[in-house]
Amino acid sequence: MQDYHFELEMQVRDYECDIQGIVNNAVYQNYLEHTRHKFLNYVGLDFAQLHNDGIDAVVIKGELEYKLPLRPGDDFLVRLKIGKQGRLRIVFLQEVIRRADEKLMVRGRITSVLTKNGRPVSPEILENRFTAAGIVLENL
Repeated sequence: MQDYHFELEMQVRDYECDIQGIVNNAVYQNYLEHTRHKFLNYVGLDFAQLHNDGIDAVVIKGELEYKLPLRPGDDFLVRLKIGKQGRLRIVFLQEVIRRADEKLMVRGRITSVLTKNGRPVSPEILENRFTAAGIVLENL
């Protein structure tokens, strides 16, 4: 993925691995979600405060492509690019990259919608924060 908007470094913890000694497939969802929340902080938004204001980001589709496994102690990066699809959908393209050799471990496409008090709303209500951070939501 080129031209990503945000990057977060993490390290695999032993308890995230299964009996095979590799990161359990479901744990990658946590890595991707944590990165999305940190990205929101980076652009000046707080996930919990948005909820308190009646705005929720709801994941409606998650597509993950597993390439290679991470193992205990591996340092890795999660890269993120945000865009939109149509009028209401926000798309996060994300990659998990092992630091030691820059190999792609997982590629994800997470699609979400914003709701305000339970009703879908346009992501335009957040776009000024993205613009202030130099991010333009392109169609992905």
